[in-house]
Amino acid sequence: MSKRITVIGAGPGGYVAAIRAAQLGAEVTVIEQEAVGGTCLNWGCIPSKVMKTTAEMLEKFRRAQEFGIELHGTVSPDMNALMARKQKVIRDQTEGVLKLLKHHKISYLAGRATIEGPNRVVARLLDGRRIEVRWDRLILGTGSEQVSIPAFPFDGQRILSTNDALCLEEVPESVLILGGGVIGCEFAFILTALGAQVTIVEALSRILPLPWIDEDSSKVLEREMKKRKITFMLNRTVSCVDMGDEKCRVTIGPYSAEQGPEHQPVKPTVVEVDKVLICVGRRPVTEGIGLEELGVKLDESGWIVAGERMETSASGVYAIGDVLGPSKIMLAHVASTEGIVAAENAMGRHKNMNYEVVPGAAFTMPEVANVGLTEAQAKESGCHVRSDRVLFRNLGKLHVIGEIAGHAKIVSDRESGRVLGVHIVGPHASDLIAEAALGMKLGCTVKQLADTMHAHPTLPEIMLEASFKALDRPLHG
Repeated sequence: MSKRITVIGAGPGGYVAAIRAAQLGAEVTVIEQEAVGGTCLNWGCIPSKVMKTTAEMLEKFRRAQEFGIELHGTVSPDMNALMARKQKVIRDQTEGVLKLLKHHKISYLAGRATIEGPNRVVARLLDGRRIEVRWDRLILGTGSEQVSIPAFPFDGQRILSTNDALCLEEVPESVLILGGGVIGCEFAFILTALGAQVTIVEALSRILPLPWIDEDSSKVLEREMKKRKITFMLNRTVSCVDMGDEKCRVTIGPYSAEQGPEHQPVKPTVVEVDKVLICVGRRPVTEGIGLEELGVKLDESGWIVAGERMETSASGVYAIGDVLGPSKIMLAHVASTEGIVAAENAMGRHKNMNYEVVPGAAFTMPEVANVGLTEAQAKESGCHVRSDRVLFRNLGKLHVIGEIAGHAKIVSDRESGRVLGVHIVGPHASDLIAEAALGMKLGCTVKQLADTMHAHPTLPEIMLEASFKALDRPLHG
């Protein structure tokens, strides 16, 4: 008799786990209360990239003369058409996932799952029916959701969540974005290209203030924001939002007690904008699903605790994806890999999750991508570090496509030459980082990179140039 595996949540972790378990011979049931694909497909990765694609096309059109093209008339976004295209892409992808589940003979239940005891889940379907599902192994992939700030809760009109921003019917004249992390920065470039005047308020001292993003990448992005007239205010936070008849009056003050250079007081600033977009804070979707019935351990913030085999404290229960929280890495491709690990272990195999080589990307304009250690992290680890950076403007292909901003940076061990981290900011950085991720996975050295022939003229030559520089024999950079 095959094992019965139930997966709660059909996001990029859940549906991948279901498919892998089915491939290994399990009888699989997936329960999802919203839509297959989770946040990534419906409210994150995919719809935001649809909007980014349009934003990039608008920027290209506005530079048409540089490329020998004459345009007559104005170029402006059609938000109704953009939203229609976004929905079509989501619909096509959703149908694709459902077909995959059907192909693998996975039972899909659209409804809310509740654990009602050991080895028993009840799915309350959208049509009102109640179906009991028995399981031998359970995989939890319930995800996370954005949280509002009590002082200015979402209203969908002027105080927007990221979900609201993906459904704009018209481009606002001005937007203040609270949070200069990945999502906030992505929206800043998209909305600016669509025609909005954007201000970012970030509590920390740099844009993209994430430990795995190299500080040099943040500096490049800040410079590109200035070129596009995106205002960013660092070490600041929003203390108050007053809703006027037409505009939101946003009061911006210092984030910490150390208010400025030499602790000089920073006076609050008032900015009037049409909309405020909140891009901070997420919480786990764990309430009301019956985790207490199984004794699943949560951390102090409510995220599920799981080990490297994705096992929770409850026997036969695994957890994957965003529901594990920031102690892991909250990215769609990480969730998918965790789903494979959980499914294989649920089927009696032995597989551990490795978080050492995880590529990350911010789909800003230009993009930022990374894998491995930053220069600062490498130095803190005690390695004998060297860092080598090559500007994109040194490559012919970048002048051809008219996008010369950015660089590639290799962090390596000075003695062995082993690559410790790669940080790219520039066009198609999210694609270019794959070579670095594979190289690091295989323990690659800068010499091995330099000995690998790269086609010309191409963007991946930036890795070749950076590796040459790391060997103290640069060609073009």
